[in-house]
Amino acid sequence: ACLTKLFMYIQSYVFHGLSPLFVLRHIEIGERPLLHSIPFHTFISLPSSVQSRPRSEWRMIDSGSVSPALSAALDEAMLDARDRSAVPNTLHFYVRDRPTVSIGQNERVEQSVYLEQVRARGVFIVRRCSGGSAIYTDGGQLIFATVVHRSDLPNDIMKSYEVVCGAIVLGLRRLGLEASHKPVNDILVNGRKVSGSAQLRRGSAVLHHATLIVDLDLDAICAVLRPKNADGGPSHNLAGIGGLMDHAYTMDEVKEAVAKGFSEKFDAGMVKGELTGEERKSAERSVAEKYGRDEWNFLR
Repeated sequence: ACLTKLFMYIQSYVFHGLSPLFVLRHIEIGERPLLHSIPFHTFISLPSSVQSRPRSEWRMIDSGSVSPALSAALDEAMLDARDRSAVPNTLHFYVRDRPTVSIGQNERVEQSVYLEQVRARGVFIVRRCSGGSAIYTDGGQLIFATVVHRSDLPNDIMKSYEVVCGAIVLGLRRLGLEASHKPVNDILVNGRKVSGSAQLRRGSAVLHHATLIVDLDLDAICAVLRPKNADGGPSHNLAGIGGLMDHAYTMDEVKEAVAKGFSEKFDAGMVKGELTGEERKSAERSVAEKYGRDEWNFLR
């Protein structure tokens, strides 16, 4: 019976992330807690494979190259699914299949971009569900979104950015880059911005999505985005990590490094997964009714 209870303890620890002492105190043999029924050395000498199990498991999805409207719709669909507890915490990678300007939810398009250049270059405009400034993205930028339960991040917005950006920093350091977080939402390498992010909280869930510049097209950025500073000069000191690394990493290797950064920061195991049927349907509806329509994208 003692061995059976011990096996139950190990199962609980592995699959639910519970503290060993918590489980032992709440399992009883007869009228005695299991903690008092087995020798101390029995549970302090558990195999390292059990002791080092991650606290939780995350779903990791790689959608590859997707349209701007679908990518924005997927972010929101995953957020809503996490709010309903229909899916676990998720890390979602994608690359946009065409040049895109992503507009913050409350921005005015004409104040953020040069519309004539947008049209001339065939740049798609999509208004995301989160706030923040307009950004230019293309196939040279890796985009990733995390949806997590609120309890996994601090309530304080600044501190929550610090946690998620810290995960990105850990990932970039795996690539040999001296990355650092510049509050609120920038990641710097050698003093130059390589990543920015935005966050949205809804119900019990938090969406944090970020871009990581791998290959920089500065000419396109300057042609399409209006400057943010008063003198009309460049608004960003941007760089692509591809030009800052000693070794040429593939996009898949960059994704792997970022995933390991999140795994380390959140003490989470990454399990490759897929969208649920409801997430797909929700995203398709949002493309048709919202993110694929000018009425939403040029709202303000």
